Amino acid sequence: MNHLSRAPDTADAFRSLYESAYADLLKFVQRRTEPANAEDVVAEAFLVVWRRFSEAPANQSHARAWVFGITRNLMLNAQRGEQRRQALGVRLAETTPDFFNTSHADLVSSRVDLSRAWTLLSEVHQEALGLAIFENLEAPQAAKVLGISPVAFRLRLTRARRALRLLLDHLPHHPSDISAASPEKASTL
Repeated sequence: MNHLSRAPDTADAFRSLYESAYADLLKFVQRRTEPANAEDVVAEAFLVVWRRFSEAPANQSHARAWVFGITRNLMLNAQRGEQRRQALGVRLAETTPDFFNTSHADLVSSRVDLSRAWTLLSEVHQEALGLAIFENLEAPQAAKVLGISPVAFRLRLTRARRALRLLLDHLPHHPSDISAASPEKASTL
């Protein structure tokens, strides 16, 4: 089929595009990301395609290229988000007191501890800290992003800071001991 139908039955036109692009799109994603995540990325891409289907080119081959472009943009957005999350450890470590009076080994150790503690935090706590620290949002703006009240955001941020502090105080000093740290503590505060 060379031409996407613009008939009232959009579902059939979408199904046709889905069937013609899915296998190739899955391979495209598997080559560029972890294979375990590929199906999720493709599913998300087709969700975007469905929502924006009225913008799809009428020509089947152009529509396939359009779907690949959407998928590529989703992967780039996810990659940028991951880079921002990884940068948190560095940015938080740079704001620690006595930065210039600490040995290089101590600085590296505290950055490693902070990075490990960050990974043990719940997503809710990471999100609250990220909005406050990286995005530099005040409570009313951060609350709006999350769809909660400013008071609820302040409470969430306080709990996230407490959880991070608790993890930093009780984190094992050796990477091999990381299983001894309890991520449940961080997610329940």
